[in-house]
Amino acid sequence: MKWVTLISFIFLFTSAASRNLQRVARDAEHKSEIAHRFNDLKEETFKAATMITFAQYLQRCSYEGLSKLVKDVVDLAHKCVANEDAPDCSKSLPSIFLDEICHIEKLRDSYGDMADCCSKADPERNECFLSFKTHHPDFIQPYQRPANDVICKEYQDNRMSLLGHFIYAVARRNPFLYAPTILSLAADYEHSLQSCCKESDVGTCLDEKAAVIKERAKKVSLKQLHSCGILKKFGERTFGADKLAQLSQKYPKAPLPEILKILHDVKGVYKECCEGDMVECMDDRAELVVYVCSKQDILSSKIKECCEKPVVERSQCIIEADFDDIPEDLPSLVEKYVEDKEVCKHFEANHDGFLTEFIYEYGRRHPEYSTQLILRVTKGYEELLQKCCKTDNPAECYAHAQDESKKHIKETQDVVKTNCELLTAHGEGDFLKGLLIRYTKKMPQVSTDTLLELGKKMTTVGTKCCQLPEARRLPCSEGYLSIVIQDMCRRQETTPINDNVSHCCSDSYAYRRPCFTAMGVDTKYVPPPFDPEMFSFDQKLCTASPAEQEIGNMKLLINLIKRKPQMTEEQIKTIIGGFTAMVDKCCKQADVETCFGEEGANLIVQSRATLGIGA
Repeated sequence: MKWVTLISFIFLFTSAASRNLQRVARDAEHKSEIAHRFNDLKEETFKAATMITFAQYLQRCSYEGLSKLVKDVVDLAHKCVANEDAPDCSKSLPSIFLDEICHIEKLRDSYGDMADCCSKADPERNECFLSFKTHHPDFIQPYQRPANDVICKEYQDNRMSLLGHFIYAVARRNPFLYAPTILSLAADYEHSLQSCCKESDVGTCLDEKAAVIKERAKKVSLKQLHSCGILKKFGERTFGADKLAQLSQKYPKAPLPEILKILHDVKGVYKECCEGDMVECMDDRAELVVYVCSKQDILSSKIKECCEKPVVERSQCIIEADFDDIPEDLPSLVEKYVEDKEVCKHFEANHDGFLTEFIYEYGRRHPEYSTQLILRVTKGYEELLQKCCKTDNPAECYAHAQDESKKHIKETQDVVKTNCELLTAHGEGDFLKGLLIRYTKKMPQVSTDTLLELGKKMTTVGTKCCQLPEARRLPCSEGYLSIVIQDMCRRQETTPINDNVSHCCSDSYAYRRPCFTAMGVDTKYVPPPFDPEMFSFDQKLCTASPAEQEIGNMKLLINLIKRKPQMTEEQIKTIIGGFTAMVDKCCKQADVETCFGEEGANLIVQSRATLGIGA
């Protein structure tokens, strides 16, 4: 089969050097990379991608300051288009951008230790700069659009400047958001202006559309950050397998060679974006989208409208498009992967090619599964074959392959079913409490605020996914939980939590969620001494809103479990019930402070007794 060579390339040629080799090959094809990209993207898009690149590296710089750097790079591009042999034209684009940054006078005054990156050689220099990008930077204000009474005239008279400021603001606040996405958001913003400037109430119209754009940016940013995290942590092989499962689900009618061609290009684009090469990312994604649209007849019936949109808007539309319908004539996989007596022969002759085809065939038949579940089924099948193919009667051994896959499927389905039933039966408040109890016991070292944030995120996943049709609940739940877990694992790398969390974060991408689900109480944890300060006896409790009181109760719940992870449900109810009763009683008294003093002292004594902790 012709695609065997391509499979081997995708799965085996994945060392860190491969990206550099691809760049060398491409540079041999084009004398000047910057001239090639400028000609591809044209000036307006090239300028925008250049501004995004600088804004994401230099998050503290003003728009005017970055505009000077953008002009330098664009001037060089013009020079290289005219003469590819001119000085600096043979440099790679990342080198051009980083050289420009490193020539900034007093870089250290604004960016401190980041200036030390300039002493490193590429590609280590780029890795160093990437490590200084700040997630959710507090020092940057959200985008402030011009006043409602002038914005339409501003758009009419100074379109490039207005959209440039929007792109700059979004890029510096979201240093890992891909350039094609930022330009797609800018297109959404421009459409909003074109539409709202015809309305009588421009401000209200723009507020409504801005809320939608902001929510979309947040959602896409989380997914892209997750993808870069998985690529960095687990490497191209795992990342490629996950994307293969996703593409197979999305384009179930497409032949495998087409899926593999797209997968190869998708991996390249993600790598460029994750490494901050936003101009190359922009250009290569545009090329990929043109290719996908040229093949839509064999790929999908769901992307026709996307392919009719302008190039900048097309790629995000395709990514968000629905999965195509599963072909009706797909044969059962049992015959090929379970009943065939020659399975071991095929498996051992081309291990990676065999598993690649399995992921493709399994994924295109199961859009109702998460990609992580598909990878778990694949891993289970691989391990079974590794064992069975060494026996005297392999076919009899792997005849039970379906039983293995059913275990993984049932575990995942049960988790989703149980949690959705709990959420439906008890509501968000009690569901969140249950999560906080479980996860504080698993990772009591995590700060109270972070545990509360984690619990809220997981509750949001439940609320979002449990209301979907059953066929979409599982991929929704595990897909979003994977993002939540990745965020926790990213923090674990800089602030280690415990051995159990470290194991789940590092051991296997496919098994991360089941690993966290099965994680027990941290037996090595030494609780801090009982601290009466965890009870708030402040008069503000009497004026707090119900939502604020509930947050206070949640934090108390977390702090109690931190003191005694083995606490029973009954003990938790007793102490929190006592606290709530005390607040109710004292807030009705004339002398609230005295009441809190007396009742609070009693509550502390009772809590110590309930927990079996001495004074």
